[in-house]
Amino acid sequence: MVKLTFKGEKSEAGVSSFQALALSLSGRVGTGNIAGVATAVAFGGPGAVFWMWAVAFLGAGSAYVESTLAQIYKTKHQGQFRGGPAYYIEKGLGVKWYALVFVAATILATGLLLPGVQANSIAVSLETAFGINTTLSGALLVVVLALIIFGGVKRIVNVAQVVVPFMAVGYILVACVIVAMNIEKLPEAFMLIIRSAFALEAAFGGIIGLAISWGVKRGIYSNEAGQGTGPHAAAAAEVSHPAKQGLVQAFSVYIDTLFVCSATAFMMIITGMYNVFDASGKNFIVNKLNGAQPGPGYTQAAVESVFPGFGNGFVAISLLFFAFTTIMAYYYIAETNIAYLNRDKDRPWLSMVLKFVFLGAVFYGCIKTAATAWALGDIGVGIMAWVNIIAILLLQKPALVALKDYEKQKKEGKDPVFDPGPLGIKNADFWEHEYGKDKKEEVS
Repeated sequence: MVKLTFKGEKSEAGVSSFQALALSLSGRVGTGNIAGVATAVAFGGPGAVFWMWAVAFLGAGSAYVESTLAQIYKTKHQGQFRGGPAYYIEKGLGVKWYALVFVAATILATGLLLPGVQANSIAVSLETAFGINTTLSGALLVVVLALIIFGGVKRIVNVAQVVVPFMAVGYILVACVIVAMNIEKLPEAFMLIIRSAFALEAAFGGIIGLAISWGVKRGIYSNEAGQGTGPHAAAAAEVSHPAKQGLVQAFSVYIDTLFVCSATAFMMIITGMYNVFDASGKNFIVNKLNGAQPGPGYTQAAVESVFPGFGNGFVAISLLFFAFTTIMAYYYIAETNIAYLNRDKDRPWLSMVLKFVFLGAVFYGCIKTAATAWALGDIGVGIMAWVNIIAILLLQKPALVALKDYEKQKKEGKDPVFDPGPLGIKNADFWEHEYGKDKKEEVS
């Protein structure tokens, strides 16, 4: 998986495997990795972290399937690769109306409901750390985003490939330093997570159901596996075989949850900077932060306890980068679904309407409460996930056939090249006609 990340070159139509990984990670690594983990621990106890890990292992499989399907059924629109659930639902299942249901759900979710969650976290963390008014944060965020999204897909990818590795590595390094400085507490923290996950810790025995539900819910929100968001970036990659990008996207789920989410969890638990509510959600089982509500403040307090004067600003800036790139990814996903609608007849006004609605949703998220933003975000995730999960359950066979073909060619010492015909995969138009003409002749 790791080697595949750095293989493949970008082209006029597509991006490299690394750029596609960066673009998908910009969607996966966001507010959920900081505020989401804090919320899971607050309402589910430390055991919720274990169930987030479990979701990552299950989610990697669904990420492989949906991303491989996106590659198999991708198309070229206005000189750029486009793909995603709408494309594989129409071509793989042959049900166009269901594809249009996903398009409508995704444009609604990523264009209107989800951006506010990320924008709200940016505004709140900047206000906490630096005293910046949320209205001002919203206005500045809208201006910067406008400069990027009006520059097109390639500008979004170029920003993501620089910012995502920088922010993720920097955040994990600080977490590693904090863990190293408290290394004697690491075994205890790890065992607390395990015991709490299975009601073996007396203090959290009454909320085991909440540990599972919050861990699963926030794990899915964070890594986005199965939601149908990752396949849009996966389809943009220039690769010789769909399984290559499917495996890369499966790896991205591990990066998101096992590395970034775990970094947040261990910082909070090792330093003791977290609260836990009882089953009613009103009283505290653990109250180490004087009644503080769940959110970025837990992580800020954790870093601040080790590095006084550094924690608030560091987490605010980390969250700014995490959430900002996620907002960019949401726009890319919404625009890809607009492109699906524009295949037969170009309607440039649709993209323009999307841009202004999207920027309005970002500003609205900045000035509203976190509870409102998260409620809208959860609705958006639920709508997309249910439509996509049904599709990939029905369409998993082509993705599994592609994996077997990839492994077979690897065992034969070849650099795998995809040919859908002999595999019995139909309607893979790009691979049958365009890639087949240009690439297979070069290989032979």
